[in-house]
Amino acid sequence: MSRILIVEDDKNISKLIKYSLEKAGYDVTAVITGEQAFETLDREAIDLIILDVMLPKMDGFDVCKKIRSDSAWKGIPVIMLTAKGEEVDRIIGFELGADDYIVKPFSPRELVLRVKAILKRFQHKKIESSKDILTIEDLTVDIPRHKVTIGKKEIFLTAMEFKLLVILMQKSGRVQSREQLLDDVWDIQADITTRTVDTHVKRLRQKLGPCGKYIHTIRGYGYKFEEDE
Repeated sequence: MSRILIVEDDKNISKLIKYSLEKAGYDVTAVITGEQAFETLDREAIDLIILDVMLPKMDGFDVCKKIRSDSAWKGIPVIMLTAKGEEVDRIIGFELGADDYIVKPFSPRELVLRVKAILKRFQHKKIESSKDILTIEDLTVDIPRHKVTIGKKEIFLTAMEFKLLVILMQKSGRVQSREQLLDDVWDIQADITTRTVDTHVKRLRQKLGPCGKYIHTIRGYGYKFEEDE
């Protein structure tokens, strides 16, 4: 049974979410502050976090940032929950590593479906990351040998294309902004623009053929590597 942590200071909303998730078969813990969330994460093995933005003392963005900076917690999927619906707030959430973003008021049924989809992605996705090998379906990336294969066919990538693919696969399921990719892949060289990221992604998709579908464009923001649901 998957264990879910709700971080929400509105008692009515928290009860509604808890009831809906427990009815769907999940084990749910609810807290009202970021500090309580960290205490829970220290005590319990949590599979997913539903995190409100407007929290007392430490807001949800700061809580998410701390979760993503902690080696023990950074792999836990986070759904941001907030009354704010402006694009800038969604971008901030994604920049901090949120996996999804739901705006209040919301449908409990939709929330449960989102939770199921994300848990399925993280628990059953076919990307298997070892220290040196990354795989999904027929696509395999052997990092030490700098080798990419689809089935039995080797795909030849440039150094930057290879590094871009590795970064996207290692952070599978998480949105990567163009600026972050510039930092990770190109180290923000002065003569590099975000358009360069788009160009390399386009070429990488072409070389990967059918497997290029795993690189999803997040309009106006960046990219993420993810197996289709």
